[in-house]
Amino acid sequence: MKAGKLSTYLRLHFIVFIFGFTGILGQLISVGATPLVWYRMWIAAGLILLFLLFTRRTDFRLAQNGWIIILAGVLIAAHWITFFHAIKISTVSVALSCVATGAFFGSIIEPIAYRRKIDGSEIILGLMVVGGLYLIFRFEGQYTAGIITALISAFLSACFSVINGKLAKNNSPYRITFLELSGGWLACTLYLFFTGQLNASILSLSGSDWTYLLILGSICTAYAFIESVRLMRTISPFTFLLAINLEPVYGIIMAFIFFGEGKQLNPYFFVGAAIILSTVFADTIIKRRKRRKLKTNTI
Repeated sequence: MKAGKLSTYLRLHFIVFIFGFTGILGQLISVGATPLVWYRMWIAAGLILLFLLFTRRTDFRLAQNGWIIILAGVLIAAHWITFFHAIKISTVSVALSCVATGAFFGSIIEPIAYRRKIDGSEIILGLMVVGGLYLIFRFEGQYTAGIITALISAFLSACFSVINGKLAKNNSPYRITFLELSGGWLACTLYLFFTGQLNASILSLSGSDWTYLLILGSICTAYAFIESVRLMRTISPFTFLLAINLEPVYGIIMAFIFFGEGKQLNPYFFVGAAIILSTVFADTIIKRRKRRKLKTNTI
């Protein structure tokens, strides 16, 4: 393998590792899920704005209606809030395993959004996901609330991905992300204001919380996104998606290392999680083969 290609793959998996590390940070940060996301979004949006100003990309004119950007921002905020809340009321491993079903939800939502038929293989993979979730529900009943919350997070993530895919076709991904983060932050601010949580005490954090939040907003959000965009210019979408599927795997491994979660979980949890993760990989591979076959038939 050439040195340049090796460097690209190492950078790619480093980004996936960073994404997986967000679950660890969510467990370490003591604030609630909504304030946590509020911090994450304004820190990341501020850093991306500085990047746009530095690179002179300050034209924020859009090809789509602004309300679509706002909707996407609200969806990503809701996804993150439910994800971090699921972690706090269950475990990192349980939350990441269930959030991995986002790829399955996407395979259902995408045909509806693009008005195409649902593939038979997607139904089979969906049944496998249901089987994996059954094992997790059946033997990790004490985390039922966390599992349901994580599944809601996965569904919201899939909705966001479908909308974001449409937006990215005609707009700069940098600007889109900045506006989505800003819209999501505004939605969080309004929620905190109307629920009486937006006051001086929200800024009263420990030194460790500030450190973890800065890492989350800068490295795990702003940097990871910008680096992802750069990588997608040099690698195929299939390679990128396949690597992203390793996010929950990395996250679960880190949860074992940081929190010793493997000792708390029933062995059937790992069987269920393995089934869910295998469907994510299988879905990506099947779609790749079908795209190749379609290209071959059209030549």
